[in-house]
Amino acid sequence: MKKILVVEDETVIRTALRRLLERNDYHISEAGSVQEAETQHSLGDFDLVISDLRLPGAPGTDLIKKAGDVPVLIMTSYASLRSAVDSMRMGAVDYIAKPFDHGDMVNAVERIIADHPTPRAEQEKERAASSGKPTSMTGIVGNCPAMLTLFDHIEKIAPTDSTVLVLGETGTGKELVARSVHEHSLRAGKTLISVNCAAIPDTLIESELFGYEKGAFTGANASRMGLIEAADGGTLFLDEIGELPMEAQARLLRFIQEGEIRRIGSVHSRKVNVRLICATHRNLQQLAAGGLFRQDLFYRINVLRLSLPPLRERGKDILHLAERMLQSQAEKLGRKLMSLSPRAIQAITTYQWPGNVRELEHAIERAVVLSDDQEIDNEALGIDLELVNINRIRGQQGITMPHSKPALGGSNEPQEDLSLEDYFQRFVLEHQDSMSETELAQKLGVSRKCLWERRQRFGIPRSKSGTAGRRKSHA
Repeated sequence: MKKILVVEDETVIRTALRRLLERNDYHISEAGSVQEAETQHSLGDFDLVISDLRLPGAPGTDLIKKAGDVPVLIMTSYASLRSAVDSMRMGAVDYIAKPFDHGDMVNAVERIIADHPTPRAEQEKERAASSGKPTSMTGIVGNCPAMLTLFDHIEKIAPTDSTVLVLGETGTGKELVARSVHEHSLRAGKTLISVNCAAIPDTLIESELFGYEKGAFTGANASRMGLIEAADGGTLFLDEIGELPMEAQARLLRFIQEGEIRRIGSVHSRKVNVRLICATHRNLQQLAAGGLFRQDLFYRINVLRLSLPPLRERGKDILHLAERMLQSQAEKLGRKLMSLSPRAIQAITTYQWPGNVRELEHAIERAVVLSDDQEIDNEALGIDLELVNINRIRGQQGITMPHSKPALGGSNEPQEDLSLEDYFQRFVLEHQDSMSETELAQKLGVSRKCLWERRQRFGIPRSKSGTAGRRKSHA
């Protein structure tokens, strides 16, 4: 079990964090100050230290040197978020803003422990290996041709200093790819700064990226380093770069071209040595053609491209990922060995997963938490197998998924955009006079009971003329 030390002077926050992490199968120790952490605990015995930035007596950043090889995650209020950049320059592995989302905190803890193994963790790993117990795997998983090609490209691209553009739908794991490129590069021992361009207000993005001098604007009471400067010597990952405002795009272009930045309010430029990785789920070429993204910036970042396939195109990887996630979640929650039912396997491998790997991960986590049995069924995953089958039939007949609310009317064109419910009603009404209930159910890929239930839900009575006609034909 991984051991974490939480250093926080506010009892309510410390207790809430302890309960959250204990629910995720971590062993938690507590301290109210740097002095208490140092005198009452041996810092080298932990896998991670989580500390508030502002503590009585001494700041949480004092623990960075005292902890040695143990990574330190700094917590800071939103008002002092910029000072967390200074913490990272001092050696903090990452920071998280308070109040934090519980999921974000758990994900950060998992990532940091996985990416920064301590001597204690390495010893445990060796003991587990010698005892024959399997160790958990981290990182990107995949054996389909598209993923094998991706791994090959990462291996070739990582050692260079060239700018990388990661393309893929939301939830496919673009940040994992960026982290993998960094960790396999010559800058692996340096800082990786990740910035979600869509999460920072337009009015703050330039000051966050480039920093500012004291007095540059109202409220600038002290000079602050920007995130680009904080990444000096390491890697800067700009996620969702397609959301970057045009003004910030112009400043970013100069940084790429000249290798230097100028803080807001400063007359002097500073040289920086930063490897740039960008990611987006949008078509930057189309945005550039429409004047919504600078073409010159697009050409500058479109040097080496890595494309992530959507989960629906990864074949057997989907089930392999689901089983690994199920094992991981079961271990985390202290559950016995769990498995997927045949219907769950059918649902997982036929569902389209519009949210990709992130949606699959959340579905598995929800199923493990809510299931009382050792076998996970499709209902626990939140997947309606009948609707999935209807959607599959629609795809086979060339009927597309809706992009807008359908206009029901007299059109009989099979390409009309219909929702699943509308398609069900239309198919039944159009074919119930010529098909039996069994034939209708088979065509829709559902049971007779499901067909009856959906008739009741949508208020579709069975056709008397059709039933009478079939009885007469069988007489």
